[in-house]
Amino acid sequence: MAEIATGPGVENLTLWQRVHDYLRTEILEGRLQPGTELVEVALAGQLGVSRGPLREAIGRLAAEGLVTVSPRRGAVVRSLSREEFLELYQVREALERMAVQLAVPRLTDEQFQGLAELNEAMDAYAARNEVDAFFDTNLAFHARLFEAAGNSRLQDLYRQLLGQLGSYRLRSLMLRGNLQRSVAEHKAILRAARRGDAERAARLMADHIRVPQRRAMALEEANPT
Repeated sequence: MAEIATGPGVENLTLWQRVHDYLRTEILEGRLQPGTELVEVALAGQLGVSRGPLREAIGRLAAEGLVTVSPRRGAVVRSLSREEFLELYQVREALERMAVQLAVPRLTDEQFQGLAELNEAMDAYAARNEVDAFFDTNLAFHARLFEAAGNSRLQDLYRQLLGQLGSYRLRSLMLRGNLQRSVAEHKAILRAARRGDAERAARLMADHIRVPQRRAMALEEANPT
């Protein structure tokens, strides 16, 4: 770890916000693994901040479900059980389905073009096995649909859920399996959306999100604890 960044845009954030954004990125990108203790004294020294902004940042991370805070251990990067992982995916399925139903009647030709271009980029990344780039572009594809839905509360819930799933993205990708299949599923969703069939597009999205759930459940049945 290094001191938190400064620069255009970043300077307008309060100190605790900068600490929060830095730690959130470290968690979501896997540099702070689930189970890692966030020791205040050490972190404050590494980041060059006092413990006040650090505690505020950790409190916000706890509210987002990224860390847990207990009297004995302090703050720890949250670990998800298999049951919690499946529950979050069930919630994600419901949110994504709703987003598509709301978005389809509102999507413009320009937005459809943007979604198609993102899916083409995913196709190229999948062919080259560039997993990180594929994952980031996939997130952008889904985020565009939530933006098009025009419901800020729905977007807030989605961001919070992704925060809790973020550090498990490799697990999610492993469960999804073939990346090319994911690209094909996105294309089918877009075809239904272009026809104005919101119900079919939403159903296809639900099926798409359900893939990791089904595989996780199959693995659990094959390897009971």
